[in-house]
Amino acid sequence: MSCAPCEGGGDEACATCGKLGSDAVKLKNCNACRLVKYCGVDCQRAHRKLHRKACKQRMAELKDEQLYSQGHERPEGDFCPICTLPIPLPMEKHSVFMTCCLKQICRGCHVAALKRGMFDCAFCRTPTPIAGNDADVLTTFQTRVAKKDPQAILYLGRAYYHGTFGLQKDTRRAFQLYTEAAELGSVDALFSLGNAYEDGVVVGQDMAKAAEFWTKAAMQGHVPARANLGWLEGQKGNHDRAARHFLISAKMGHKRSLETIKNCSWQGLQPKSSTRRH
Repeated sequence: MSCAPCEGGGDEACATCGKLGSDAVKLKNCNACRLVKYCGVDCQRAHRKLHRKACKQRMAELKDEQLYSQGHERPEGDFCPICTLPIPLPMEKHSVFMTCCLKQICRGCHVAALKRGMFDCAFCRTPTPIAGNDADVLTTFQTRVAKKDPQAILYLGRAYYHGTFGLQKDTRRAFQLYTEAAELGSVDALFSLGNAYEDGVVVGQDMAKAAEFWTKAAMQGHVPARANLGWLEGQKGNHDRAARHFLISAKMGHKRSLETIKNCSWQGLQPKSSTRRH
């Protein structure tokens, strides 16, 4: 038996018995690697021990193909809703967060609106809340949280994590909210969960789990998550894999990744060197 289809049958022969596919014999691919086909469960079981190594290798290759081919475009939330241009990284430095509509508006649009005498939210036109009025902000968050808005759940989690908007710091509650937001589709929440596992503050440090969440975020275009994967691979001595991650994040505007590539200094860098948002 071989992990390659039997000779004479090409791709349409059972890898175990060599039986050719026909109207009477329906061949099915190995669901994991899709390298070989089988005429039935018995043949697949008989071939499993011989096929296991090649199957695992191909599974890893397919996983890498997905990892490095996906997430080359930034997610919708990284674009200013006014000018529709991508907000430069780090976004916290180049944007203003509007608590009324939970949008991040680039500083250029924000300043332009102020110069025109527009002091309300440039996106939803809600009057700017009075500084220090945390109760109104929390009410907005809670209203949207009740409607299962992932962005609101994420920001409420950040408020608990940092103890802002009048809330007492509660990292465990923040972790729960990040998890809920991630389940509802928040890419930033995936990144924050990865950071939580890397920090080990709320849950025990688990770099495998951190990498898992960063990978999910990176494959959806989250740039700092992609950079973190690069530094993580660099720590392991996998410089080729690290460079591939850095090339992707650098092309997407991550300056630290670009500097890392230029200086060839990814070895030994910590994932926390990346700009992060909990």
